[in-house]
Amino acid sequence: MSAKSAVPGQFTLVLHSHLPWLAHHGRWPVGEEWLYQSWAASYLPVARVLRSLAAEGRSHLLSLGITPVLAAQLDDPHCLSGMHHWLGNWRLRADEASMSGNTALGAHEHRLATAALADFETRWRHGASPVWRELIDADAIELLGGPLAHPFQPLLDQRLRAYQLSEGLADARQRWGHTPAGIWAPECGFTPGMERDYAAAGISHFLCDGPALRGDTTLGRPVWDSDVVVFGRDLHVSYRVWSPKSGYPGQPYYRDFHHYDHATGLKPARVTGKTVAGPDKAPYDPELAAAAVERDVADFVETVRERLLAESERIGRPALVVAAFDTELFGHWWHEGPRWLEQVLRALPEAGVTVGTLADARARGYVGERVELADSSWGSGKDWRVWAGDQVRDLVDLDAEIVRLALDTLDKMRTDQDGLRDPVADQLLREAILTVSSDWAFMVSKDSAAGYARDRAHQHAHAVREIAAAISAGQLAKARRLAAGWSAADGLFPALDARRLGPAAPAGATAPEEAACVTT
Repeated sequence: MSAKSAVPGQFTLVLHSHLPWLAHHGRWPVGEEWLYQSWAASYLPVARVLRSLAAEGRSHLLSLGITPVLAAQLDDPHCLSGMHHWLGNWRLRADEASMSGNTALGAHEHRLATAALADFETRWRHGASPVWRELIDADAIELLGGPLAHPFQPLLDQRLRAYQLSEGLADARQRWGHTPAGIWAPECGFTPGMERDYAAAGISHFLCDGPALRGDTTLGRPVWDSDVVVFGRDLHVSYRVWSPKSGYPGQPYYRDFHHYDHATGLKPARVTGKTVAGPDKAPYDPELAAAAVERDVADFVETVRERLLAESERIGRPALVVAAFDTELFGHWWHEGPRWLEQVLRALPEAGVTVGTLADARARGYVGERVELADSSWGSGKDWRVWAGDQVRDLVDLDAEIVRLALDTLDKMRTDQDGLRDPVADQLLREAILTVSSDWAFMVSKDSAAGYARDRAHQHAHAVREIAAAISAGQLAKARRLAAGWSAADGLFPALDARRLGPAAPAGATAPEEAACVTT
């Protein structure tokens, strides 16, 4: 692509990396397999792309969100061992494909698996934290943090909401030696007042979906009367990539995500056509896919240029364009995504586009007038229906019950203790945090492994109930045994300390879930 004249403004790419806690909770079809597929197809190649660009002296490439619950899995010894085994098995499956006559598929997958295995053994065997820290220290990325286990914050008790946020930021500091100043809030969920929580936690900026700003995403906006700035996702640009109707991953020459070769578990076909049945799809051809990547890179770069020019002219000053996606789109859902990502990050500067992070945008003054940001999310309807609608009312009620039980029990335990750290209290809080993960309601509302999601929510709720019951009955030895047993599966966040949970709210205070008015 030939160099073009500079355009006003800045383009920012934001990636959100997240999976719920999957370790020790099933393998297939939902469970650890989900983690290992995403790790192999997305986290490894995306990190490799960023490392390659950083080695060329490129910096401030994008803002990368990594949720604490995902970071915990990428550092967990059980998951690291499981991932190494999975990568070796991937290469064996590629060899099986070759021996069964599909030599093109087998050769392609063997090359990918061999490269991933070498990368993992060289850089990832002792955890992902050194990988991300290298990129942070090189100023290749801005790290975005978040609350511990990805709760839908607007519906969460204020004490637990503040605790999860502060502990999530502390977890980032422990892993990467860096406390994030920005976050991608879980599900982009917001309700007025959260900006004060962010300010108290040291957060200076966060992300919302474009409709929350009525589509005017060309500048960040201070929220209500705070100095915390919200940036909006530009849907016009973002949907060029991730639209169910016209997004790049659905183009004919890209590898089809849904069709499997059941003998090997590999994906042998290209999309071919959106109405073509799996068995009738054409074989995947990497060369055709590579040519499609080049076309879509050129299209995206031109889209960004035109958007910056048009929006800068409209507002009478240089504009900001923010495109935001789940990291798992790049590689896991869209096989060619990492290659597209690398080429786009090279092509944008050549096309005269200034690339920077959300922190850069704030520092460079891409901030406009204040906004009275209302209840919102990036889910269906851009309200809270995915996490608070009728289809998940039972989970909303379950979460409220379990949070009350856990907090009441912890408050009673404080009066009976000597101030020392208590692993029973820690595990009780840990299970409550896992119960209220936003993923369970999302999976039910979207009917994606809804049974697994309900089982997980109720399993963690059961852990809270039986530990709390033992404590209430004065059966402290039993409570210790139960907590130790649950910790064997759910021992994430070993630094979690229930003593840091804030005090109970004064009598008569209104809980967020009682005060909120939700459109369903």
